[in-house]
Amino acid sequence: SINDGSAAVVMMRMSEAQKRGLQPLAKIHAHAGFSREPEWFTLAPIGAIDRVMKKAGWSKADVDLYEINEAFAVVAMAAIKDLGITHDVVNVNGGACALGHPIGASGARIVVTLIHALKQRNLKKGIASLCIGGGEATALAIEVL
Repeated sequence: SINDGSAAVVMMRMSEAQKRGLQPLAKIHAHAGFSREPEWFTLAPIGAIDRVMKKAGWSKADVDLYEINEAFAVVAMAAIKDLGITHDVVNVNGGACALGHPIGASGARIVVTLIHALKQRNLKKGIASLCIGGGEATALAIEVL
């Protein structure tokens, strides 16, 4: 089911965090968007993930975990197949079908879930992605600190 939600993530330059005495959880290496025909919106994260890996200079071997929002289960399933990644590195704590799909909070939920999944497993690099609707998607390449 679709439900409302809200969330906030505080982002700032590393220099600002140091000035304030804050310890960042993660660093953003790259961001990418992608769009295609609206009827194929469920496949758009594949293009966004491919683009963000190129922008970050990463290969599949560099990425420890993926968090791919699944308003529909086929979104993550298609990404696993088309990107040639294994299911055991995608949505390791359950995706939106299991955890919920709060409109207005999905982006923050995905990023925070990914950061903590990486930290719990002593891993470093991850990619978060979601389809936006209308054929669009976005992806973020992060590294926990």
